[in-house]
Amino acid sequence: MTIEEINQKVIEKSQLIDNVINEVGKVIVGQNYMIKRLFIGLLADGHILLEGVPGLAKTLAVSTLANTIHASFHRIQFTPDLLPADLIGTLIYNQKTTEFVPKKGPVFANFILADEINRAPAKVQSALLESMQERHVSIGDKTHLLPKPFLVMATQNPLEQEGTYPLPEAQVDRFMLKLLINYPNREEESNIMDRMVNAEDISVNAVLSTDKILELRELIKNIYMETKIKDYILDLVFATREPANFKNLAELDNLIECGSSPRASIYLAQAAKANAFLEHRGYVTPDDIKAIGKDILRHRIILTYEAEAEQITQEDIVNKLFDEIEVP
Repeated sequence: MTIEEINQKVIEKSQLIDNVINEVGKVIVGQNYMIKRLFIGLLADGHILLEGVPGLAKTLAVSTLANTIHASFHRIQFTPDLLPADLIGTLIYNQKTTEFVPKKGPVFANFILADEINRAPAKVQSALLESMQERHVSIGDKTHLLPKPFLVMATQNPLEQEGTYPLPEAQVDRFMLKLLINYPNREEESNIMDRMVNAEDISVNAVLSTDKILELRELIKNIYMETKIKDYILDLVFATREPANFKNLAELDNLIECGSSPRASIYLAQAAKANAFLEHRGYVTPDDIKAIGKDILRHRIILTYEAEAEQITQEDIVNKLFDEIEVP
């Protein structure tokens, strides 16, 4: 297909997502940043890690999204006593057939909300992250494929650290996006009160099928990306590994212990195409990289003790990269 044909197809098909966003907007007030990233994760086939205090509609957003897409949704509350079998399932004995049969766990759904993932021990975290990566689960001696699409949204509460098991950096890398969710503004919170206190239950319509989501993913793969845009992505990623090789970034050399993995380059390209699709374009611009770049890079940079002593955060590093790396 030519760029013109791709662009025309994107303009036509992206209206489907507009319909879903309108349905989600019936329930969720504000939080446009979170909702748009949910769609980017869904369309780019990537999982999402959210960090934010309780009560910011994280659970409601995912369950509402599932209700608008003819998809299954499971919420899993992670606790210190959770076992991997509670997540993926186990074998149970059938007395009639005298055989062990698999009993699938809650991970077998299109949308999974892993609430407070850092409250569960490492074995449970690993079971979920393996499912995210491999898209299948082994129960006994058989492998079971997970449904498509399969989107995990995991939440972390940044306020409470007692009784938690922080995710290892290598495992956090498997999330495409890490979002920092903030409070709504005063006007939005007033609307939330009016809608949730006075109104009756708000229902949403299922306006999209899972098959259509898979079809849209194939279209998004064909969205055009210039070589200059690819070079811009590589500059951003390599600047986290070798900052001394880039103008005005040499000071970061003593602040970054470990830079972004190749997943960062892959996810930047995939998410940029998904963002272009949501903007009704069949081609990627530098603005698409800027729009989603921080969400992809912020959890892929490990800081040195020197950076922590100077109270420099990953956010500071990422902001510096986007300020200094030349835009094509």
